[in-house]
Amino acid sequence: MCPGVSLTQDHSRYAIAQPEKPCQSERVKQKNGGSSEKQNSSHFYLLTRIFNSPSRRWLETIAYEELRAHPDKPYTSTAVFIHDWRTVMVDMRNHGKSAERKLNPPHNLVNTAKDLADLVKAEGWSWPEVVIGHSMGGKVALQFAESCNRGDYGHSALLPNQLWVLDSVPGEVNPENSNEEVRDVLATLQSLPSQIPSRKWLVSHLMGLGYSKALSDWIGTNLKKVGDHETWVFDLQSAKEMFDSYWEKSYWNLLENPPKGMEIVIVRAEKSDRWDQEAIERIQKLASRGATDSLGKVSFCVLPNAGHWVHVDNPKGLLEIVASKVASL
Repeated sequence: MCPGVSLTQDHSRYAIAQPEKPCQSERVKQKNGGSSEKQNSSHFYLLTRIFNSPSRRWLETIAYEELRAHPDKPYTSTAVFIHDWRTVMVDMRNHGKSAERKLNPPHNLVNTAKDLADLVKAEGWSWPEVVIGHSMGGKVALQFAESCNRGDYGHSALLPNQLWVLDSVPGEVNPENSNEEVRDVLATLQSLPSQIPSRKWLVSHLMGLGYSKALSDWIGTNLKKVGDHETWVFDLQSAKEMFDSYWEKSYWNLLENPPKGMEIVIVRAEKSDRWDQEAIERIQKLASRGATDSLGKVSFCVLPNAGHWVHVDNPKGLLEIVASKVASL
């Protein structure tokens, strides 16, 4: 740890059990640092994905690396990728701690993006200048921009200056070019009894069905103790509905007509199995246009030496890509 620098989490929980505060979120801050309660602080929103994930851990790591690289720079609020930014990490509905909330259906990308807008309004925060989403979160970010631009969140809502989509194909998912693992896992979990005897039983049962021990152990982290048995931390049917919505929604029209003043940055992992050549060429063509007097712009980046889990495979490379662009704001 760099002398004088340590990271901690502010465990203030923004989400409570009222429908107007639907999502679980938390902030990352520098210990003994400035207040992150300033109403005029710039905001950085990040959307995590279904099942438990190392999202908070890698974000804390990236935050630490950024602070270690620039220990002499002043800051006024939370920093992750760049100083003077408050970062809010959001568990989408049916994800992480937000899975504990009872949220109104349908469980689709439109309502998931609206949850973010509702959270901003409920907390009285300024509208985020940067929104980053990975995988399903990438499409939620695109939906947030589309709905905001359409006026769905009211006249006070402001579009982000930058919208980041990390290894998420913006169009409908072609089953021939997609990894079926998540859908297969969800189908398997739906076939299990609602009350699981124990985590050990679940892992053994899944391995008997042919799943690897690593995957079975990971799935087991999504259980919670209820009395003398275990159950899922999220609702399986709701999770399936969200996944189906992720597959079916397309945001090519948004990319072809990005709102004025906004940059949509698509990051493809070099080793990702989610992309086909047609989608790559289509985005490359859109990125070559640049901004106009009436439209925003699309940028396309490739993160080397990374598969779909960009933040695990190459966090330093991801930081370099994001920080250089955010620094321009």
